Amino acid sequence: QVQVVESGGGLVQPGGSLRLSCAASGFTFNRAPMSWYRQAPGKERDFVASITSSGTYTYYADSVKGRFTISRDNYKNTVDLQMNSLKFEDTAVYYCKASWDNDYWGQGTQVTVSS
Repeated sequence: QVQVVESGGGLVQPGGSLRLSCAASGFTFNRAPMSWYRQAPGKERDFVASITSSGTYTYYADSVKGRFTISRDNYKNTVDLQMNSLKFEDTAVYYCKASWDNDYWGQGTQVTVSS
């Protein structure tokens, strides 16, 4: 059974940093691309960042490029999202997605950027 669990969300001031983590199990992690998405209130779920199965390539939405970094540990079966220089508009529920035989989503973790 595939499980995807996010953690690390919270409240942070503008300009601050936060690190999200996603722990996955139930599939061959080192063969699965992993992604982060986010959904703000009243908006659709948007792509944030993704990383290939080996970790060689990463991709980012223009809105987070240069501020966020996605990484993975194929020994620990985790994928992290380091978020720096956070802005009000980064406030959202952040979701981790595992792309295996299907797409598997976690339950999400809330990130609130507020002064």
